[in-house]
Amino acid sequence: MKNDKPTNTVNLQGRVGTLPEYSHDMYGERFYEFKLNVPRLSEHLDIIPVTVSEELSAKLTLDSQIAVSGQFRSFNRPDGERSRLILSVYAREITPPEPDANPNTAELVGYICKPPIYRTTPFNREICDILLAVNRAYSKSDYIPCIAWGKNARLLKNAPVGQKLDVCGRIQSRQYTKRLSDDCSEVRTAYEFSIGSVELLQKDSEVASTSDDDDN
Repeated sequence: MKNDKPTNTVNLQGRVGTLPEYSHDMYGERFYEFKLNVPRLSEHLDIIPVTVSEELSAKLTLDSQIAVSGQFRSFNRPDGERSRLILSVYAREITPPEPDANPNTAELVGYICKPPIYRTTPFNREICDILLAVNRAYSKSDYIPCIAWGKNARLLKNAPVGQKLDVCGRIQSRQYTKRLSDDCSEVRTAYEFSIGSVELLQKDSEVASTSDDDDN
């Protein structure tokens, strides 16, 4: 792997599901967020939050079909006494969609920053959750939750903290129920990187790789 290879790339195609709403200011520029409905092969929709500049937001109309290229980013938002990890695709470019293109592709190069969590489902499907730290400019990092399946899960379950990975896959959304108290809960949406193939890297050299072609 070359040193100048991008460490964080995302390409999505889908339908604009919500109009942009103001999110935040940074360095004097206003940013907005909208939801992009991205189809899977299984006909399920991943509903992905996308952050855009004010200039790019002017190109968006509800229900329009677009292509987005950018990066999968994270930041911490205060939530009471704790903070929540917020994930969003940062759009660098918005263009018309390309016919027959894969609507959801992404690649990350980063480092495992927590011990992997390996488990099996009631149907004996193997799953491994990892948190990947992906470096970007100005000494910042994005912390991206990733999920691996099958042989990828077996490869990663014993990977040490600090292991460098190159993962290819897609961004996915899923709903879960968060229990707030004994008699109160709410449905929330989680976003994560679903790993389709993985390379374990050491000093920019591949030492192992696998792939999983399932449409999860």
